[in-house]
Amino acid sequence: MRRRDFIKVVGGSTVVWPLSALAQEAGRKYRIAFLSPTARNAPNLVALFDELQQFGFVEGQNLTIDHKAYGQHIALLSKYAEELLATPADVIIAAGDPAIRVAQQATKTTPILASTDDMVGSGFVSSLAKPGGNTTGVSFQSTELDGKRQAILIEAVPGLGRMAALADTNTTAPWRLEALQGAARAHGVTLSIHRVSSSDEIAPAIGAAKKSEAGALNVLASPLFSANRQVVIDRAAALQLPAIYQWPEIAEKGGFLGYGPRLVLIYRDILARQLIKLLRGAKPADLPVEQPIKVDFVINMKTAKALGLAVSQSMQLLADEVIE
Repeated sequence: MRRRDFIKVVGGSTVVWPLSALAQEAGRKYRIAFLSPTARNAPNLVALFDELQQFGFVEGQNLTIDHKAYGQHIALLSKYAEELLATPADVIIAAGDPAIRVAQQATKTTPILASTDDMVGSGFVSSLAKPGGNTTGVSFQSTELDGKRQAILIEAVPGLGRMAALADTNTTAPWRLEALQGAARAHGVTLSIHRVSSSDEIAPAIGAAKKSEAGALNVLASPLFSANRQVVIDRAAALQLPAIYQWPEIAEKGGFLGYGPRLVLIYRDILARQLIKLLRGAKPADLPVEQPIKVDFVINMKTAKALGLAVSQSMQLLADEVIE
């Protein structure tokens, strides 16, 4: 995979921080409280911690990282936050709408480094350029990208008359689902919505999508689906249901299509730098919320063949990566 220029601050200026601004304070101990949908060994988290170490923040030496993975247990988020904040933290990292809500309810003073689909639309910050309060981070642009993914999937599956969307009620607002249905109608496609709120509802919802005679599945942006990606991939494959995903990495792991920014790069190139600034004393209100400026389109032709799909040459030429 090519390394690309991936960092942009709202307003258009690219920022490169001097090493002196990112280095740790000599003799100080730091603590991070981390609410994540995924386990500690997820590639994006490994990339984040490796980047911290490059700048002298070393776990077990001057850094403590207390991590709670909530992807399988969203109902326990408040309990996890209470446990993490029983000891003061320098920064709370919260990934996904449910975790950010809980973190903001828990503290108005501790800096929160957040990453989710739409930071402004979900009400977590007042604006990208001037977030205000104690929260900053990364906004994935997923409101727009969910619609783009739908359009790609319609093009990728010729003759599609009915399709489905897998929606997380913790993340996706009803008005967004209505907008997707309107966009599908404009293409002559009927879109059914299958809502879930917990991991054990995912497989049955995909089964319901298949029973609705949907010919394809748009897996909408959600930390719940990211944390349970293998469940989604396996169930969609078993039901012969072509699906498109939020992260290109999911297509590389066996999904049919992936369109969006790369999660590993977000954590390594944006969140790590923001986190270091916060650990060094920067105020979240003064750090603009950033957005990834590069998206990748990945087609897994092995999966396409297993689904009996012939992806057009023109679509393959548009892809950043075609997996044979």
